[in-house]
Amino acid sequence: MEEIKKVKCFLLDMDGTIYLGNNLIDGAKDFIEILKKSNKEFFFFTNNSSKSPSDYVEKLSNLGIAISLNKIITSGDVTSSYILNKKDNPLVYLLGTPSLEKQFLENGIRLTTDKTKGIDFLVLGFDTTLEYKKIWDAHDLILKGIPYIATNPDYVCPLADGKSMPDCGALISLLKTSTGREPLVIGKPNTLMIDFVQDKTGLSKNDFAMMGDRLYTDIQTAINADITSILVLSGETNRDDLPNAEQEADYVLNSVKDLVGLLQNSF
Repeated sequence: MEEIKKVKCFLLDMDGTIYLGNNLIDGAKDFIEILKKSNKEFFFFTNNSSKSPSDYVEKLSNLGIAISLNKIITSGDVTSSYILNKKDNPLVYLLGTPSLEKQFLENGIRLTTDKTKGIDFLVLGFDTTLEYKKIWDAHDLILKGIPYIATNPDYVCPLADGKSMPDCGALISLLKTSTGREPLVIGKPNTLMIDFVQDKTGLSKNDFAMMGDRLYTDIQTAINADITSILVLSGETNRDDLPNAEQEADYVLNSVKDLVGLLQNSF
């Protein structure tokens, strides 16, 4: 645990790590305040593309955590950055929420819901407003060979009281069943997420630690990028999952609260 004190930048998952639904996880606010006081860098680092960075700033503020917009990095941010690096003035068919649509438009990506247009990319996000027409259109576009991208592979989004809702990964499975094809997944565990924040900060990978509640996204990201991994058991993963897990975290904590005392004593 002493090695955690040397971390210069914490990459913090949100759903299941900082909060569950609309409930802040005990110790989360104290942890963020300690990071601020100790001048450690941190970013909220989420695969949930259904909300924009400004949505997250507002949500965290409502939960009592005040942070600036540049502290939020979503899979939607990294997906739009990837697309813009691949093609100028791209046209995208997007399965996403109005927040994600707005985010793409603000980043200079053109959107269409007409599958007959000259579409450059099909993007599948965590779309809580999804209609069957979009699933059918996506099916057709995938079979047509349009480059297919997903913002994240999460099967479910954790909620309070042990509940969950289907996430983007569940829709990937649906479309794989109908088309036999899988997308390029931009979000965790793809190291594109780490590359994005590394370019943003200029820090070495040795300076990072990834903290989250999911083995197959958060912890696998850290393993893929060769950075410190911290698993918290406050969200999707529980202790019974660990013996048979493919991923092994460097540290396993009950929740973010376990770090409060450790970091308080480090400065």
